[in-house]
Amino acid sequence: TIIYRGFKKALSQGLPRESCAILVDEQFGDDLLKDAHENGFTIILTVERSGQEEFDFEYGDEFGKHIKKYDPTFIKALMKYNPEGEKELNARQREKLALLTKFTHENGYKLLIEPLIPATVEQLAKFAGDPDKYDSELRPFLTSRMIKEMQDGGVDPDVWKLEGMAKREDYQMAVKQARADGRDNVGIVILGRAAESDVVENWLKVGAKVKGVMGFAIGRTIFWDPILDFEQGKIDEDEASEVISKRFLRYYHIFIEARSGL
Repeated sequence: TIIYRGFKKALSQGLPRESCAILVDEQFGDDLLKDAHENGFTIILTVERSGQEEFDFEYGDEFGKHIKKYDPTFIKALMKYNPEGEKELNARQREKLALLTKFTHENGYKLLIEPLIPATVEQLAKFAGDPDKYDSELRPFLTSRMIKEMQDGGVDPDVWKLEGMAKREDYQMAVKQARADGRDNVGIVILGRAAESDVVENWLKVGAKVKGVMGFAIGRTIFWDPILDFEQGKIDEDEASEVISKRFLRYYHIFIEARSGL
């Protein structure tokens, strides 16, 4: 609720409504989803079961019923998917996500897929256990492979929510695959992955200059500290919401300013 209030404050302070959305699940966001619907906000409803190593629907075969309950603009699914990981696991996940793709397109919703690509033990070993080197030198190529495997398996989102990357050509490679074979309207948003502010800023500044990168989805980097401060009694609800609002606005302006050269 505090985060949602920060979202509303940011809108009142100049954030364009048509460029913004809320992303929350049914379990913890029922009241917020209803309020957002009444206010005409863009809603992204999460459908995955949290904390799982393998993607599954939170409400099993009844996922469609729960989606229609809130009538979101976007349906969102998060999963871990490494193209060089376990093949059978990847195949099972593609099958479920293809089912979700079919449902969204048949029912007039849009689909946002958030694939995380954690390094395998073997991949990390190639970089002497350095996750930063894995991120910069291998993950961008795995990202494009992952997108193609998903597409070939019938997974066709409108938006890919991808982990941030450090180089412009990395984003260009991802966009090229995301828009392959006539998928000209597919976009990419950059997720924050709870990274430090300076890291996230760089991801946004680099990605914003690439056509096809349409925005960002930053959560914990924006709200984690003020929520902890509130829980510890250092600030009240209004102060926490104000910090969240200002951070959201700040990242918006960083992205827009970097994008202005396009």
